[in-house]
Amino acid sequence: MNQFPLRTSVIGSYPFPAWLEHASQHLERFGSEDRAELQSDAVTCAVKDQLAAGLDVITDGEQTRLDFNLSFYGYLQGIDLESASPRRWGPPAHDQRGRHAVVAPLQAPRGLGAVEEYRRLETVARDLGAANRVTLKASIPGPYTLSGRLLPNADLGYPDRWALTEALLPLVRQELEALVAAGCREISVDEPSMSCYGYREDVRRFVDLFNRTVETVTGKTRVCMHLCFGNYKARAIGPRQIAPLFPAFLDMHCDEMHVEMASREFSELELIAQVAQRRDVAVGIVDVKSYYIETPEDIAARVRRCLEHVPADRLVLAPDCGLSQTARWAARRKLLALCAGAALVRRTL
Repeated sequence: MNQFPLRTSVIGSYPFPAWLEHASQHLERFGSEDRAELQSDAVTCAVKDQLAAGLDVITDGEQTRLDFNLSFYGYLQGIDLESASPRRWGPPAHDQRGRHAVVAPLQAPRGLGAVEEYRRLETVARDLGAANRVTLKASIPGPYTLSGRLLPNADLGYPDRWALTEALLPLVRQELEALVAAGCREISVDEPSMSCYGYREDVRRFVDLFNRTVETVTGKTRVCMHLCFGNYKARAIGPRQIAPLFPAFLDMHCDEMHVEMASREFSELELIAQVAQRRDVAVGIVDVKSYYIETPEDIAARVRRCLEHVPADRLVLAPDCGLSQTARWAARRKLLALCAGAALVRRTL
């Protein structure tokens, strides 16, 4: 249960500053110290924007995940990173992201990079005098979502996506344990692929995978589960329905379950009552796919609709998804409205 009602939070990602977007396309021009400075400065920008909005929970904005070589796949041994998109022309969508060949047993001897990201966030928050004012949250993709960009290799014992997932599971779990050891009090385990493909897969199998992933950190940190239906280039993938995932997904071992609502016009809103019976429910109250900028009054009205189904101390307010696919100017204004709208409702409780 929340420490206070209507907690305001984010999922994980935040838009890159324009200069970082440009630099990430020319990393060969920067030395290792230059890249570290770029990353630290970008995290500072993301943190300042989140603090200015008034959020209760902030992240590093995933500003250090500049490209595949500097994100989770770059930490994996045993894969051959694809260098080019399989489809370069036409409207942007998920099929423009390629898959990496598995050429050796999957390992992550250096971890997956999330601990370094969290420590950088801690440093930035402390330097800004905010470390004790807000909760610092880390985010990491779950093993099923992470497996989606890898090609099965039966010769190595990975005949399908399920086998790849099982191989990645202990690597993700080890990273979660390291985050807890580093002092992280809140971790989002992002498994959007589970909600995207729940309509055609065994949802009970998804629940088992998730619970085994988090089993060693359950009760030691606040575990958040992010469900959405895809947001690459602001596009969804798969049917955008929560009902087929329930009641199975309610058995996931997490302290907070996030559901995408704003971009779906709050369809199935009544289902958040089922989530709140067992844990806090984080509702996507801001549409990250739309460039309509919600007003505080818009947010307040949406919050009041949610309160018809769940109590305020079980309700967390957040964007629908990460903000990386939203322009920074819009992301700033949407977060300001989110927090201002939450404040309007808090005053009436």
